[in-house]
Amino acid sequence: MTDAHDNKIAGTGFEKLKNIIAKLRDPNGGCPWDLKQTHVSLKPYLLEESYETLDAIDNHLEALAGELGDVLLQVLLHSQIAADEGRFTVETVIEHLTTKLIVRHPHVFGDPASNPAVKDAEDVLKNWERIKSAGKKEDEGILSGVPRAMPALLRAQRIGEKVSRVGFDWPTVDEVKAKVVEELNEFLETDMQSDPAHCVEEFGDLIFSIAQLGRLMKLDVEAVATAANDKFTRRFEGVEKKAGKKLDGVSFTRADLEKLWLAVKEDEKRGQLGKTI
Repeated sequence: MTDAHDNKIAGTGFEKLKNIIAKLRDPNGGCPWDLKQTHVSLKPYLLEESYETLDAIDNHLEALAGELGDVLLQVLLHSQIAADEGRFTVETVIEHLTTKLIVRHPHVFGDPASNPAVKDAEDVLKNWERIKSAGKKEDEGILSGVPRAMPALLRAQRIGEKVSRVGFDWPTVDEVKAKVVEELNEFLETDMQSDPAHCVEEFGDLIFSIAQLGRLMKLDVEAVATAANDKFTRRFEGVEKKAGKKLDGVSFTRADLEKLWLAVKEDEKRGQLGKTI
């Protein structure tokens, strides 16, 4: 249903949406909250909306259109802030994206006679990386485009994918399994009391190697870790229900809690514990 106020905004579709954002940022009659925002202040909202979109993909596909709209709002707000500062507009954003997609898909948009055919998605990724590398500055390396702010497991997987495309990788899953065992043993040999820095470093190496094992096994390591967190949460909630009263660290011993945990696992095996949290 269209609100009566919509009629005051010119345009239709994307043009109308742009005009709405511009109006919200208009010093004369705009929204005080929107006018106060900066690229930096909006960072948590972009992250939050992205995670809500991921949650919709996993659990609520009927909400996906709305969540994608919220992500688009963040893009438009950042673009409008830049326009207000005279740096670029949303049309610039679209132009950059359009050019990138055409340049990095020569097998689709280029001359077939001068561009090698691609056999599969892996070939496409290799071409993408090659074209991207050709456009980098001299001081930019293969990993310079992997954001440090990414979740650590996802970043580890992306790093492995990037270097793999230039041939720096384990050739088989068994070899990376051996690397995981090697890193585990090196970590177990450390002592947190006498050399905490070394212990932390070796633990990090272990996590990184496990992420690469997941990558070579074609797993989404971030999703796998999320599923493990969900499983533990679901089971511990089962423990709390079986306890019958609030856990306070006093009323139940470790042995009591372990018995409840095993009982919850048995319930799960028999299908008596829900699989969602």
